[in-house]
Amino acid sequence: VQLVESGGGLVQSGGSLRLSCAASGSALDDYTIGWFRQAPGKAREAVSSITSAGVTHYRDPVKGRFTISRDNAKSTVYLQMQSLTPEDTAVYSCAAGLSVYEGAWFVGREYDYWGQGTQVTVSS
Repeated sequence: VQLVESGGGLVQSGGSLRLSCAASGSALDDYTIGWFRQAPGKAREAVSSITSAGVTHYRDPVKGRFTISRDNAKSTVYLQMQSLTPEDTAVYSCAAGLSVYEGAWFVGREYDYWGQGTQVTVSS
């Protein structure tokens, strides 16, 4: 499975962006997809995930602002981000896993495939 993220960019504080994670090489239907981010000088952290059944998870800092969704027909997962703040600035990567334990959705090693990432920069 190859994953390619897109949709990143520069946005002002309070603005919105929609990230896309497009898969090739295999359909996404059976995969749990996670979004992770890494800010400069900081460890990678989980943002959100969506299971093959459509169950979603979010870390507390993004709850109510970010929405994850999937379109299996397009083999694409989206991350709609609203009310962005400078603290959201990071490289955002998507990851796919066939056997992600739902209770560990935020653990990077649960995922088998990773994209290269897309930069999101939020200016104040």
